[in-house]
Amino acid sequence: MAPNMASTVIPSTGDSLPTAKDLSAIFVPAMRAHKKSAFKSVMGDPTSAMINMAGGVPHPDTFPILQLQAKVKPLGSGNEGKRPRDTIVLNKSQRCQSTESLDELLQYGAGCGVESYCNFLQKYTQLVHRPKYSDWGVISSCGNTDAIGKAVSLFCEAGDSILVEKWTFPGALGSFAAAKVLPVPVDMDGEGMDPDSLDRICTSWGEAHPLRALYLVPTGQNPTGATMSFERRQKIYSVARKHNLAIIEDDPYYFLQLAPYSIGESSSINKVMMAELDVQQADALVPSLLSLDVDGRVIRLDSFSKVLAPNLRCGWITAPTYILDKLQILNESTILQPSGLTQGVISKLLNDTWGIDGWNRHLCELRAVYTYRRNMFVCMVDRYLSGLVEYVVPSAGMFLWMKINLGSEGSTNSSAMPQLLENMKKCGVMMAPGMPFCCDTSSNSATSPEHYLRAAFALVDVNMFEPALKRLAQAIIAIHGIQPSTVQDSTCAISKQHTKNGNVASSLSGKVVADSIIA
Repeated sequence: MAPNMASTVIPSTGDSLPTAKDLSAIFVPAMRAHKKSAFKSVMGDPTSAMINMAGGVPHPDTFPILQLQAKVKPLGSGNEGKRPRDTIVLNKSQRCQSTESLDELLQYGAGCGVESYCNFLQKYTQLVHRPKYSDWGVISSCGNTDAIGKAVSLFCEAGDSILVEKWTFPGALGSFAAAKVLPVPVDMDGEGMDPDSLDRICTSWGEAHPLRALYLVPTGQNPTGATMSFERRQKIYSVARKHNLAIIEDDPYYFLQLAPYSIGESSSINKVMMAELDVQQADALVPSLLSLDVDGRVIRLDSFSKVLAPNLRCGWITAPTYILDKLQILNESTILQPSGLTQGVISKLLNDTWGIDGWNRHLCELRAVYTYRRNMFVCMVDRYLSGLVEYVVPSAGMFLWMKINLGSEGSTNSSAMPQLLENMKKCGVMMAPGMPFCCDTSSNSATSPEHYLRAAFALVDVNMFEPALKRLAQAIIAIHGIQPSTVQDSTCAISKQHTKNGNVASSLSGKVVADSIIA
């Protein structure tokens, strides 16, 4: 079995650092009482001198997979036909450089994750975030959705409340609902969660169950696209310290921070790529909440879903080691461990094929791809939805959050948004309505999330942006009294009387604020 990585610490360079503060006093009672499995408590960890006949563990000779190979496209835009592809090879009983053998990867292991996988991620976390306390570590996760539920369960149980952005990730809301934990909406502005609103809620809180934790997505926020500035992160952290809150930093879009918006369509992806590669990856990113944390109160969630592939179902959690010990117990009592095979593939890719320089290069290329897509999409929104939507250009992530101009009647008509969605179906375009992202049921009609759409510019081909937005325009226009056609194509036209000098100025050409980060 893999060693207990939760207790492994990589020493930081420079001055000696303090240890994390002990937040176990704000664990829920069940978590404070949560212990290692009775079997492991009695037996401990086997040594090499033992003849281990304790576990229900199959013999590796019965594993039918003898070798695993995977082709990896070469790094560098447009190089696919000019360079040989790298090959990842995992062998049955032999380690492949720093990566475990298939016999080890396919066998039962500890809930902390594969050793070589965690080693790389801990080194990279030190490089990028430079935690300011000494006793931290990383643990493998099955992606952030699973990690959210486990992190929340440390501090919240049925009947408790958790602080959360007013609009947030539906998967998190689902985790809260399943645990019977109530989300407390905190107001948002152009940088995400508002620290003054957070402080007011905490200061005036008078419920029987105390507030112990806040959950947020600080970078490329889902759904709004908001990214907190360094100063905003400092303020949020200061409020959390004031009220002794744990911070669950869900940051799957952290490495998709984008270059400043370039107005117009002239920026080719190669130009964007060259601009990205001129900047060192770590220095180009807004510092994380983890990087500000001197107490050990930030539980940081990272995922490979947006930067490698979603169904690898792999990520990692960074936190003080005593918290990772609890998370390891939760892993072992639910999933036993994240998939060793996918961890092994990622480990081989990052440790032996790319290394840190190659991984940074890959992330830079991703940022260039999404910067180009963002620029093209915003340009088309400006062209076809002028006066019909309000938005602010996102500086990270893969979403554009649009407030829909439903007209004077539509803005107060509860059936207007359902009608818009029906119109969109008829026109042949789909975007996510705002309602599933809202945890605030008290919103009035003027600020209702029902008047928002989240458009993801990540998946569809760039050449589909134009027809999609033309179709959306006709669907919105229909709310103003003109019926859309039931079938749309890329040549559909938009009535000029509904776009010229529109009431919503923020989407007009030349008036988009390039560095603003929320719709």
